[in-house]
Amino acid sequence: MTTNLATAELRVGALLPVSEIPVTTSLVTCGALATRDFEKVHHDKVFAQASGMPDVYMNILTTQGLTEAYLRDWCGPDAVFRKLSIRLGAPNIPGTTMTFSGTVKSCADGTVEVEVRGENSQWGTHVTALATIALVV
Repeated sequence: MTTNLATAELRVGALLPVSEIPVTTSLVTCGALATRDFEKVHHDKVFAQASGMPDVYMNILTTQGLTEAYLRDWCGPDAVFRKLSIRLGAPNIPGTTMTFSGTVKSCADGTVEVEVRGENSQWGTHVTALATIALVV
């Protein structure tokens, strides 16, 4: 059970715990299909290879969901996301690991701003994000 984070527990520069996510074919394919993204590069390896990639690759909505889940595990179930901006970088393909990390950028009046980075074990930065979250006070 996740507990809710309070602003009194935070300081600017605080690091969020690191979280590793193995990128599997199932994660990539199921994430794409669950978000109704039927582009073949997300579920057809031969098609993805024909487009120059070594395998299927993760879609943006799966990345956004994983980013939010990472933050939710940290801040607790009752926090309210006010804003989540993400920017994609290197693709996530099966057989790699994405490692999430984060830093508290600001904290005031029950709201925290957090910068998140998802690093791909093969190609570098997969996602950078900036989240504004209202915490339970």
